[in-house]
Amino acid sequence: MADKKNDIPLTYKGHPLRRKDNLIYYGSMADKYIIALQVLATRKEGDMDVASKVSVQLQLTDPDLKSRDRVVKKSEKASLYDAMDVGAIWLERALSGK
Repeated sequence: MADKKNDIPLTYKGHPLRRKDNLIYYGSMADKYIIALQVLATRKEGDMDVASKVSVQLQLTDPDLKSRDRVVKKSEKASLYDAMDVGAIWLERALSGK
């Protein structure tokens, strides 16, 4: 039987988060835009790996576009916190039409 705790999706500021290896997708594919975060480099902090370089991209979710044509904005940040902060702002602005 499936563990009910794992059925609850992780969200941040009302939008879902999905992770696959070093990629994190923020937002819903049902919306017009999502944020793609890619951890490019890490450093050791005690016994944990901490992101030290993260690529942030605001992307269109249109499946008919080529992957390079989906990118609307992109940036690189020095931490996952900074990348999520910028990504959340970009996503909110894009979805609200500003």
